[in-house]
Amino acid sequence: MTEPLLHITEEPLWEAARGKGRYEMSTRGRTLGEEGFIHCSLPHQLAGVAQMLYGADDQGLVVLVIDPGRLTDPVRYEAVKPGGEKFPHLYGPLPVDAVVEVRPWQREEGETQ
Repeated sequence: MTEPLLHITEEPLWEAARGKGRYEMSTRGRTLGEEGFIHCSLPHQLAGVAQMLYGADDQGLVVLVIDPGRLTDPVRYEAVKPGGEKFPHLYGPLPVDAVVEVRPWQREEGETQ
């Protein structure tokens, strides 16, 4: 497996996806259909993404650990703004069998709310 991709989400959304066989939320409050892709992170990007999207409202979140080798749709690394850091974006639904681990989200010690 190459470096895993990560996606942070609300646990009930993930549980609902497991029943359908695919996950189709892009980011907080936005679907794959609305956004065109699913926002992902590399491990070193996750804390910043969690802070930006959820702030102090981070109870009940889980981190989906994705094996990119199990994806059937393309992943593109794109910057939010020109010259900025690139983030992985999955251009299609996330098959539940590509998720190799689900971790409860825990803020790193010393992170601010």
